[in-house]
Amino acid sequence: MYVANCMSVALFIPCYLDQFYPDVAIASLELLERLGVDVVYPDGQTCCGQPMANTGCVADCAPVAHRFVELFAAYDTIVCPSGSCTAMVRHHYGDYFADDDPQFNHVKNRTFELCEFLHDELKIQSLDVQFPHKVSIHQSCHGLRELRLGASSENMTPREDKVRNVLNLVHGIQWCTPTRSDECCGFGGTFAVNEADVSAAMGRDRVADHVSSGSEVLVSADMSCLMHLQGIIRRESIPIEVMHVAQVLVGRMPKRVSPSAS
Repeated sequence: MYVANCMSVALFIPCYLDQFYPDVAIASLELLERLGVDVVYPDGQTCCGQPMANTGCVADCAPVAHRFVELFAAYDTIVCPSGSCTAMVRHHYGDYFADDDPQFNHVKNRTFELCEFLHDELKIQSLDVQFPHKVSIHQSCHGLRELRLGASSENMTPREDKVRNVLNLVHGIQWCTPTRSDECCGFGGTFAVNEADVSAAMGRDRVADHVSSGSEVLVSADMSCLMHLQGIIRRESIPIEVMHVAQVLVGRMPKRVSPSAS
């Protein structure tokens, strides 16, 4: 297993993970510490402001963005287990800061999504983890279209699939591939509220595609997408589970699925 040379990072945990999926936060911390990273959790961190920005409440988002930069500017690196929140900081905070603001530019340039950090910064080569299950990946729109964590079908530019590359280090995974590997799940934050019927229909399509691939566990780097899909799965009693990539990387097991035969 790769061990970092006493690298210190600030861990940013999005508000919805803190409130609804704390085990994803715990798994992210466990993973980084296993890899030798000195992890700091800055007190007083709050939402990145993405819900307000997506709704057009620019004035309400501005103080949240300034609070984020003020809090995290003191750290060399910031790591976040959410592609959408990472994309908010990297690609949308520019609306709230001057182009030459040194603190803003430092935070923008040194904030990484978890898999991106493992792949590009730590460059991990092995993991002592088993996950003997049939797995499919949901690629989030923010991860693909803004962070470029992989290739998207509307763009001919070849890119490494950083999420899958990291998961390939886990032993025992049997890959299942959906027909439409980069299609939106329909969540989109406030889109799921404003266009609930469309959002739910898109989510059902995504779940059906993953189930038809033979997948037992639907894995993503964005728990916001999984939250949306999990709601559909639970309401309709669909035989598939969802897990965040951090949980798989530390060896958490799905609750209802037995290990797959090799």
